[in-house]
Amino acid sequence: MIRFVFRLAAAIALSVAVIMAVLDATRTVAVSRLVMTPLDTSWSTASPTTLAATETFVREKTGPAVWDSVVVPVLNQPGFAVFAVLAFLLYAIGHRRRPGRFTAEV
Repeated sequence: MIRFVFRLAAAIALSVAVIMAVLDATRTVAVSRLVMTPLDTSWSTASPTTLAATETFVREKTGPAVWDSVVVPVLNQPGFAVFAVLAFLLYAIGHRRRPGRFTAEV
């Protein structure tokens, strides 16, 4: 059951990554130069109150150093790349290994 939840979350993250990549590709074609929108910009455009609430929560619970050194660099990356990596990690966690495949059988 828990593997299913991770795979479902991976599918949702991959869907968001594809949507963000299509938006960036459309903007790239429109202005005739490469456009990669940072996650921070996308998030603040979609829901600025949740971004501020998340920043407040992280700063209060872990300290400002974690927000500045860990979260901000992630938010400065292109949104599609962040969600694609998240989808890969979630899928890897929820992946079911088949015994005997690509391993030496004893």
